[in-house]
Amino acid sequence: MMHTDRDTFPSYRGEMEYVCQQCGARYSGQELYYTCPECSGVFLLQDLCFPRLLETPGQRWREIFDRRAMSKHPALRGIFRFYELISPILEVDDIVWLGEGNTPIVNANSGLQAVAGQPLAYKNDGQNPSASFKDRGMACALSAIKAMARKHSWDQVLTVCASTGDTSAAAAMYAAYVGPPVTSVVLLPQGRVTPQQLGQPLGSGAVVLELPGVFDDCMRVVEYLADHYRIALLNSKNSWRILGQESYAFEVAQWYDWDVSGKALFVPIGNAGNISAIMAGFIKLHRLGIISGLPRIFGVQSSHADPVYRYYSQPQGQRSYAPVSVSPSVAQAAMIGNPVSFPRVAALVQEYEKTGGEGSFNVIQVTEEAIMEGMLLANRHGHIACTQGGECMAGLLRAKELGLLEHKETAILDATAHSLKFMGFQEMYFQDRFPPEYGVHPRDELRNQPQPVLSEQDTAHLSAQDFAARAAEEIVRRLGLT
Repeated sequence: MMHTDRDTFPSYRGEMEYVCQQCGARYSGQELYYTCPECSGVFLLQDLCFPRLLETPGQRWREIFDRRAMSKHPALRGIFRFYELISPILEVDDIVWLGEGNTPIVNANSGLQAVAGQPLAYKNDGQNPSASFKDRGMACALSAIKAMARKHSWDQVLTVCASTGDTSAAAAMYAAYVGPPVTSVVLLPQGRVTPQQLGQPLGSGAVVLELPGVFDDCMRVVEYLADHYRIALLNSKNSWRILGQESYAFEVAQWYDWDVSGKALFVPIGNAGNISAIMAGFIKLHRLGIISGLPRIFGVQSSHADPVYRYYSQPQGQRSYAPVSVSPSVAQAAMIGNPVSFPRVAALVQEYEKTGGEGSFNVIQVTEEAIMEGMLLANRHGHIACTQGGECMAGLLRAKELGLLEHKETAILDATAHSLKFMGFQEMYFQDRFPPEYGVHPRDELRNQPQPVLSEQDTAHLSAQDFAARAAEEIVRRLGLT
């Protein structure tokens, strides 16, 4: 493939280092680390050469990233068009691109904006290759693993993750694409993953292991394996994943021509990796002068799994974090009682609020019923929001109730996955089959079912012409056509 000068792969190379968010210990980014050997805290990866990037003016960076958005170079087509800000140690052949990134921000139509009472848009991350935002992190993590395997001549790399569905789908797909020496194993909570999500890692050829319990139980098993065996952990403890997910922030800023004033992002918290990455991404853009201010960020949690909400609802200076026991949630990816990335959130919020000021970071709690209604409301107005996207809609409506939004702010809602992954919950809602522990009571005006027109008995002896006429007459009667 021919490339023009604007497609040239970046020459800049940084030096990555793990920084523990608990004790401050540092380790070389040339190896795979998941938790700090000193205190078991989680890491963020830092480019020690980042100050060199400050030598380039913000306007010049905007021009570079905008030019790369037109590139046909596979390594620069996706999240790595922001190469210098993500993982600037990779060579062109290390980068894995399956079409991730560049997901659209779709403005809500006038009907949905009228219902919400707010300008809003959805960023449809369900339009990533495996139909979820997890592809952003996996593209970076698998690129880093591919680079390390090449450098160290590893003959086998076993990737492992715990998942509620989307992580396993992305991990298995990217591992299958990279191929030997990489293989994939995923651990799922038995009976708590939708059939669509279960089918994805199976289709990619991963070894799929089911455990009784919830995601937190699977995560404890994966953490034990990572502590005692040489595996490549692909959950959000993997700091390379967080780097890849920062691209969400970069894309939002680029979509709005690098002006994020008057913007409010709603993000489901779940394991807290994505909201950490989004804050980190905007902080980088601000440090480089690419954006002049920070957008406001609203994390959203279901009342069935809300440890981060409980932490930030306490008075500042008296906050104490504690995991919670989760109840069943339609927002399966958010049904996590002890988010791995909470220490990252706590550290990044402090930095975010220093620049963005009071109110730049908020956490909203919503009900399961509001989540389902939010998903159906969005999709009845032409979107493809998953239950996590419904959680964001519920968060927006709750923030409006609490008076936390200014009337002219544009709310950008994160639809983390494609709605097709969660059709089972929609079906349960329409048929009023939710178990009591969900606390979901369908509203008649939101329920929808197929309506039979004629029975087989009524049409068994009709000719094809009579069948068409009879069916058409019945449809005319049902719809009141004239």
